[in-house]
Parts: sequence; C-alpha cells; structure tokens
Amino acid sequence: MGLSGFRGRIVSLAVLTATLVVAVFVVLSHVLLTRSTDADTRTLARTRVEAVAGTVQVHDGKVQLVEGTGDAFDTVAWVFEDGRLIDGAAHPADAVSRLATVGRDQFMIADRYLLYAEPLPVQAHRVTIVVTVDLTPYEHSEQRNLMMSLALGALAVALAGFIAYLGVNRSLRVVHRMSALADEWGDHDPDRRFALASHDEFGELARTFDRLLDRVSNTIADERRLTDEIAHELRTPIAVLRGEAQLAELSCLLVEPQVVLTEADRLDTAVSTILDAARSRLRSAETCGLEVALRQVTQRHGLPIGSPPEVDLAIPLDVVASVLTPLLDNAVRHARTAASLQVETNGDCVLVHVLDDGPGFRPDDLERVFEAGHSSSDGHGLGLAVVRRIANATGLGVRAIADGQGHVEVRFPLA
Repeated sequence: MGLSGFRGRIVSLAVLTATLVVAVFVVLSHVLLTRSTDADTRTLARTRVEAVAGTVQVHDGKVQLVEGTGDAFDTVAWVFEDGRLIDGAAHPADAVSRLATVGRDQFMIADRYLLYAEPLPVQAHRVTIVVTVDLTPYEHSEQRNLMMSLALGALAVALAGFIAYLGVNRSLRVVHRMSALADEWGDHDPDRRFALASHDEFGELARTFDRLLDRVSNTIADERRLTDEIAHELRTPIAVLRGEAQLAELSCLLVEPQVVLTEADRLDTAVSTILDAARSRLRSAETCGLEVALRQVTQRHGLPIGSPPEVDLAIPLDVVASVLTPLLDNAVRHARTAASLQVETNGDCVLVHVLDDGPGFRPDDLERVFEAGHSSSDGHGLGLAVVRRIANATGLGVRAIADGQGHVEVRFPLA
C-alpha cells in the first residue's frame, strides 16, 4: 500500500512530529551533558589545586613542597612563587606561565586541556598553583553519547512512523468497509444502514451517513409521492376531456366549450400548484402583506375577510395563495351554506382558520385527509396533499381540526 492521500499525510505528520521531538531531546541531552562535563572538569581542577596546596609550606622563609608528595602532581600541576616556577614540569606551556601572573582564580582551555590557576595566601609570598585536566576522555564520552542519542532517535522516528502506519491502516479499514457496504447497498439494498455501535469519530461519521441516507431516501420517496399526486391530479380532467371528445365524435356534436374551459382551468390550477410546491423552498426569503394575500385568495369566492392585522408574512404571495386556495375550494365545496376565514396573531406567527359549516373531519381522519387520493366527496382529493407538501417545504404548519365543522388551521410565520 502506498503512502498517498490521507494515510500518507498522517504518517508524514507522525514522522515529522517524532523527528522534532527527537531533535529537541538530542540537543537538550547534549547541552546538559556538556554542562555536566564542564562542571565535573572544573571540580576536578579545584580538587587538584586543594591537594597541591596541602603540600605547600614555608621553611626558613622559603616556600617549598612537602617531600615525597609533589612527584604525584608533576605532570598535572605547577607551583609558582612570585612568578618563578618552583615545582612541576621544567618547561611549562606559555598558557601556564600567563595564568601564573594573573593573580586571581581563572580557567582557560588550551588545546584539549583545561587549565586552572588559583593564588594561595602564603606568608610574604605570592604563590600560584596551576593545574591541568585532560579533556580528551570527556570529549570522547560526549561524542559517544551524541551518536547513541542520534541512533536511538532515528530508531524512535522509524518506530513512530511504523506505528502510525499500522494505526491509520487499522482505522481506515472501517472507512473501506463502509465504502464497500455503501456500494453493495446501492445496488441491492438501498434501505440498509451502517448502524455502528462505536462511539468514536468513525461511529459518529457512520451515524451522520445514516441520517444523510435517511434524508435521501425520504427525498426519493417524496418525489415518488409527487409523481403519484401529479398523475392522480391530472388523470381526472384528462379523462373528462377525452370522454367529452369521444362522445362528441360518436354523436357528431360539438364539445361544450364550458366543459373544456373548466377542465383546462383544473389542469392549469393543478400544474401551477404543484410547481409552487416544488419551487417554494427556493423562494422562502420573500415576504408579502397579510391583507393583500387574503384579498387575492378570497376574491374568487367573494368571501369577506373583515379587518386582518396589518402585518407582513415571511412567505411569498403566490405560496400563500397556493396554500389557501385549495383549502378555500374544499371549504366552499363541502359547506352547506357558507365558508369563511378567521385570522389571529399568536406570538411570532399568524393563524388563518379556513372554516365551513359542512360535516367536517372525523378524529381518525385528521392525518389521512392530507394523503393524495383521500376524499370523502366527489372531489379529486389532491388539494390537501399539495397544501401539506407546500407547508413542509416552506416551514408552515397546517392541520385539520375535528370540531364538528370543516376546520383547517394554517400557521404563517411573521416577517
């Protein structure tokens, strides 16, 4: 498997992070080791000065070392009296001679040696002890430590990349399995869902996909219902027109113009209403005045509207008409004597009640009346189904109320 895409980015990020951490660790450890080594060498130099100082004494006004003790320090220490070498190697280095004349504690690095000079308070004399510490073993130790740190760091980086690769592969197995299942379901079982029980990120992703698939499935079912509604709505006027035409053909009579016009109006109304339902989601940002909308939908039947509140609705005018016109048509068709509209405000919305004095709705029919094809009269039974579709698309509320009369309530949001 190649290191490309998401897997490659995760592994590269893990390797880069491990490299940075190892680099910081190696630098810090090397700095700390260098400081520790420097402190150790300085401590050793001071210890040697103290040891040499313990052998210095004054005899008959002269500074000299205790017999038998100075030989041990001849190669690493020099004793100067008033700038004159009295013990140590016969030919000290120039750096050693310079330190002997400083007159105070001082460290100096010459070649691969640490030099340290310290003056001693001796009676009437200026005595200075200079010692040396070979830095070669310490430098070799630092180099070995650095090489080991680099080797262990490289191993740690490689191990981090390998572990990241295995972890990503293991995690992505879930994604590959989900992809394979989705392809299989799309061909054989589109209603299946992932339904992962895990509570990690992949489980959350699967649940999100499940909700998305539910919405897609509902949309497809909704479109199928729309097709059924269109077929149901258009079948009746088309059948009437065809029947009239066949009757006229058989009887050699002309078709009644009023019949053709009536059925053509029904077709036009059905098509316009269904198109409004399909487009209403895209036009929900428009507004209209409540009084203007009510006057437009009631003028066909000549129904009084009284004095509705002067407010604006957060719904386009033609959508309001598409919702209320089928309800008014149903109310007028089912009314015994009269139909009417009542308007009331309720918080941030307006409630419009479409009323008639007909038989009304049975309590067990309050939801079924919004299904396509359901009708208790000779109507074609699509009006309430389209009203519910438009309401769902635009965020309106519509419900039938069983109170002994024809009563449908529509909730419009205020602008």
